Amino acid sequence: MKIIIDDKIPYIKGALEPFAEVIYLPGNKTTPEVVRDADAIITRTRTICNEALLAGSTIKFIATATIGYDHIDTAYCEQSGIAWTNAPGCNSKSVEQYIASALMALAEKKNFSLTEKTIGIVGVGNVGSKVARLCEILGMKVLLNDPPRSRAEGGKGFVELDDILEKADIITLHVPLNSDGIDKTYHLADASFFSKVKKQPIIINSCRGEVTDTVSFKLALKSGQISGAVIDCWENEPDLDLELLALADLVTPHIAGYSKDGKANGTSMSVRALSKFFNLGINNWKCTGIELPESTEIFLDGTGKTTQQVLAEAIFATYDIRKDDQRLRSSVGTFEKQRGDYPARREFPTFNILCKINNIKTISKLKKLGFKL
Repeated sequence: MKIIIDDKIPYIKGALEPFAEVIYLPGNKTTPEVVRDADAIITRTRTICNEALLAGSTIKFIATATIGYDHIDTAYCEQSGIAWTNAPGCNSKSVEQYIASALMALAEKKNFSLTEKTIGIVGVGNVGSKVARLCEILGMKVLLNDPPRSRAEGGKGFVELDDILEKADIITLHVPLNSDGIDKTYHLADASFFSKVKKQPIIINSCRGEVTDTVSFKLALKSGQISGAVIDCWENEPDLDLELLALADLVTPHIAGYSKDGKANGTSMSVRALSKFFNLGINNWKCTGIELPESTEIFLDGTGKTTQQVLAEAIFATYDIRKDDQRLRSSVGTFEKQRGDYPARREFPTFNILCKINNIKTISKLKKLGFKL
């Protein structure tokens, strides 16, 4: 058996070598010649798995170590008898951490209290549901929009997109990329979308770049239809629109889901799925050797501070989005390198908080976020 693996997928080396010839390659070096006599591919979003790559090959199974799978031509795979899988929810806690840091940075920059804000969450799957819980912990009013879930579950607890456009101070997008059909999300945030907003909201995109129409996004920012933006996902990556980058409040190189925990989850899910498909007997395989930060202890002194200030301090100690923003702005041309060489980031449960905090509500919120106290 022969397996082609993207060389940027962490913690996987050694897992499959006892069962197969394993070749590690950069995503853009995975060519038809390479896969022609291979049995499986474990990949990321940068490798387009379509007829051009797969035709005439012996590929039987594709795993992507990512939530998104729009880089896999699923229709072609199904008609060609190629099984495929993604890693749903693998980095959802990482995106939650990213949104937490973004919200705290925005609140500090624009001087507002999150408890006074309404946030609209568009797309309430694995990621969106965790973001919703986060925002509830932070004391925000939360509006949820997810047409597929609303149809399946009867609509209770969900609102129409127009309600979010009318009522939300912040709108965060967590939808898959669908190019057509009833749940089309390609250019969901277009001129019509921005024309309906009422409260000059801040827009956060950490799902897919093509969910926003760049031209309309820029016009909305320049005209004041929206009052700010946090952008992690871009149209035409890695060729970013420099005008949009300059207009946005916070910009990052598609790394919202890049915690070490999230990457390890994606790797583990891919190896287990491949094991089940080929009956390798390692169906419970788990990543080991996940890097720890220099310190996993955070000391917080809540004296004279609001709950929001204490939470911000804790969140920034685990991940400060402003550092990624500075890195990208100072070197836009190294977008892919910044993704490939991304600093180690661990999620909230890795950290133990040593605190001088008398506010029971603050302590409760820290625990709900996942910190150890």
